[in-house]
Amino acid sequence: MPSCTITRRVHFNAAHRLHNPAESDAWNRATFGPCNNPNYHGHNYELEVTVEGPISEQTGMILDMKELKGIIQKEILDRVDHKSLNADVPFLDGRIPTAEVLAVAFWEILEGKIPAGELNEVRVHETGRNAAIVRR
Repeated sequence: MPSCTITRRVHFNAAHRLHNPAESDAWNRATFGPCNNPNYHGHNYELEVTVEGPISEQTGMILDMKELKGIIQKEILDRVDHKSLNADVPFLDGRIPTAEVLAVAFWEILEGKIPAGELNEVRVHETGRNAAIVRR
């Protein structure tokens, strides 16, 4: 059987503030604009996780989508959904929670936890027009 990819898309809501504490308030306002609001702002994020691998002749799948969904739920969604990414998510401590940083952090968490195939791509959509992608 040839190699193939599968993608699971999930949704979560979270608030964040883009702010670099090593820089001045003026620098942060100029750099991050409204995203530097001290009272945070929220997004309706979309997360896509893509796994690549051989299709099992026994099951016809790379990995059961229910299993992938469960991994994403436990490892990511349970930790970020309806949270403040700055204050409530320990794996983001000391990081500016941009879409790029989220994509890298989610990759780091998921890598090695996929039981069949290999993690191929993590895509974080902060809005319908903006996404950050980490690929193998």
